[in-house]
Amino acid sequence: MEQKKCIVLKFGGASVSSPEAFASIAEIILQRRSLYQQVVVVVSAMGDTTDDLIALAHKVNPNPPRRELDMLVSVGERISIALLAMALAAKNTEAISFTGSQSGILTTNDHANAKIILVKPQRLLPQLDNGKIVIVAGFQGMSQSGDITTLGRGGSDTTAVALAIALQAEKVEFYKDVNGIYDKDPKKFTDAKLINQLSYKQAYTIMEQGAQVLHARCVRLAEKNSLPLKVLPFNNFLDEKLGTTIQDTVKLKNTISYED
Repeated sequence: MEQKKCIVLKFGGASVSSPEAFASIAEIILQRRSLYQQVVVVVSAMGDTTDDLIALAHKVNPNPPRRELDMLVSVGERISIALLAMALAAKNTEAISFTGSQSGILTTNDHANAKIILVKPQRLLPQLDNGKIVIVAGFQGMSQSGDITTLGRGGSDTTAVALAIALQAEKVEFYKDVNGIYDKDPKKFTDAKLINQLSYKQAYTIMEQGAQVLHARCVRLAEKNSLPLKVLPFNNFLDEKLGTTIQDTVKLKNTISYED
């Protein structure tokens, strides 16, 4: 049977900062759906939700147990995935949301900073085969002992890459509030130049210099699996002059590898 074309789309907290934003995201998803048979969407928590939940926890307990903190902050992404599924339903499009654990994202037992060790997307595959858009909560998974875990900084971006690897997606597209990756911070330097193409190593170098568009962790995972990444502007994603693609010309290997 021929492999269906699959893409993973990632939307960060800035992209879902208001209820109205979900309708805009839905339009982007529908445009990509016209090009790909299978579309998986990974979403972060809305705006400052995660920070607000952490602050709430510290009002109750200045040193909250990490397991319970993971239980609390994982709620943020669950809100986003449900609202996005509702926004797509309002556009007569079938979508279904899943938490990280429901999506088969298995992690280490390190609460608040877990690493992904395996992705078993058995619940996602039938939904994709039936033509539904699958929406997955970023930043979270389930430990080997069955607890909810969160992945720490860059967690949602890493979720998107790990899912794309497991589903053999063509690439991951990250929708941001910038036009792509620049040679230096465009908010500080007026002469900053947009870079349209980067190798994984070049992307690392820019991130080590302080760029926060993507976390090095997700780039490292993509490099291990030769998975192309693309950073696109949320508002002008159809402008072909914008955006940054990250990939190497030589594919490393065909075996799947997750985080060390």
